[in-house]
Amino acid sequence: MPEPSTATAQRKMPQTLLTSVSVCGLGYVGAVTAACLAERGFQVIGVDVSQHKVDAINAGRAPIIEAEIAELIQNNVQQRRLTATTELQRAIHTTQATLVCVGTPSQSNGGLDLTYVRRVAEEIGEALRDKSEYHTVILRSTVLPGTTESVVLPILERASQKKCGVDFGLCFNPEFLREGSSVRDFYAPPFTLVGARSAHDASAVHALYGWLESEFILESIPAAEMVKYVNNSYHAVKVAFANEVGRLCGALDIDSHRVMNVFCKDTKQNLSSYYLKPGYAFGGSCLPKDLRAILYLAKSHDVTMQLFQSTLTSNRTQVELAVKMVQDAGHKQIGLLGLSFKAGTDDLRESPLVTLVETLLGRGYDLRIYDANVSLSRLVGSNKAYIEQQLPHVGQLLCESLDEVIDKSQTIVIGNNDPRFSVALNRIPAGKTVIDLVRIVKELDHVPPGYQGIGW
Repeated sequence: MPEPSTATAQRKMPQTLLTSVSVCGLGYVGAVTAACLAERGFQVIGVDVSQHKVDAINAGRAPIIEAEIAELIQNNVQQRRLTATTELQRAIHTTQATLVCVGTPSQSNGGLDLTYVRRVAEEIGEALRDKSEYHTVILRSTVLPGTTESVVLPILERASQKKCGVDFGLCFNPEFLREGSSVRDFYAPPFTLVGARSAHDASAVHALYGWLESEFILESIPAAEMVKYVNNSYHAVKVAFANEVGRLCGALDIDSHRVMNVFCKDTKQNLSSYYLKPGYAFGGSCLPKDLRAILYLAKSHDVTMQLFQSTLTSNRTQVELAVKMVQDAGHKQIGLLGLSFKAGTDDLRESPLVTLVETLLGRGYDLRIYDANVSLSRLVGSNKAYIEQQLPHVGQLLCESLDEVIDKSQTIVIGNNDPRFSVALNRIPAGKTVIDLVRIVKELDHVPPGYQGIGW
């Protein structure tokens, strides 16, 4: 698998001449994809088991209700760039690539019903058996991570009696289309994402979408599958968050829309990538205190805020996970690099690292700590009071030297993003365990043996 690509890698993408494509499944995603690609100039064959949908498209009518789609289908049918059929084998044999856009409905247990995906993979494989030219299969249906490679790929290889990557290609290309604005979204996506095992296979997807102005991103297939679910889950969280804010504002006779209008103006932290990297628990003097306070306020007004409440529970779970990682390492001599909740500060109030220290000490671990910003002789005010009350024996744990902590510890926990810790990572001898709670390394290809991350 090549490295994830950005604009630079995009320029290195192998060039594939692609002029024809078949689209399996003519629901919202398939119909929009087929019409928009035809409008771009590709010869497109839509495939569906529904004769009604096929007849509608061949008559120049849209099989769905969606803004702008009727005009696109009518125009491209008239221009003979778009046709439809129920015969998948014919479509496979007369096109160079196939986009799979069939439904993946929910099962009663929450899992996905892959009946349509399995069926179309079987039929594509059978059609590929008699096709000599290289053909790229591009799964666009929303599927859970691992599905493309563990379900679709084996079916294609068995049915075709051919080898993926040698006789045909397989990619995953999630869609980010919203019903009601799907045509506009198709032409102006946030990015184009393809999961592929090789740049050669991804080049077919690039040939379809490379003309778009958005960034073309090449990832592993499981990562691309996961992105789709992360996107939709986050959208759901945002709706629930706004609704809980609305419930509390309503109880307080505050206009929730005015509140959220101001909230959304902050694109530096509120609507940005800030805070959205997996790592250790949140802490400090603001977030835990204010979250508890707003929950107290909600409770006093008989307002239920499940998402806000579960956030505290989820945060505690992350601390418990860090403790378990230390336990699983199997060593008693533990070195902690960083004690304050954030690098560059001496603020220890509600630092989740202090909680980690308290838990490990309570379970009998031999602990050493290095934090250049935390010195008992310099602590004053609330920080000093916090140490004296919550961790009075911290003076016995703090070390003056980073090397001393490394030398005398078997498991080393990196607790914050102090740049010194990144440099020190290269000085840690083999045989020691490193537990990184903050992803201090950017590329996991350059980590020492024994390195473990929390959430990666």
